[in-house]
Amino acid sequence: MNLQKLMKQAQAMQANMAQAQARLAEKEFTAEAAGGKIKATADGTGMIKSLSIDPAVVDPDDAEFLQSLVLKAVQDALNGAKNMAEAEMRKVTGGLGFPM
Repeated sequence: MNLQKLMKQAQAMQANMAQAQARLAEKEFTAEAAGGKIKATADGTGMIKSLSIDPAVVDPDDAEFLQSLVLKAVQDALNGAKNMAEAEMRKVTGGLGFPM
């Protein structure tokens, strides 16, 4: 394989990765805790976009419990977004394992 062809392939892959990252910014992953009473949504870039808490789970005498539920929802949303992003990048890179 000649160097010029290899450079063109690398440039095409770079353009495809940029397009995939733009698509990921538009995709969202939502995770729930407490039976759906707490929801966290992250986009494909790993940014938390929204957090909703049903007032029914708010107990002023047990803030630690609420904190643990919120943390779980946020962690699950971020993990889901990360997995979604990795799957999208595998499509672009053919599974070569390039970092995002």
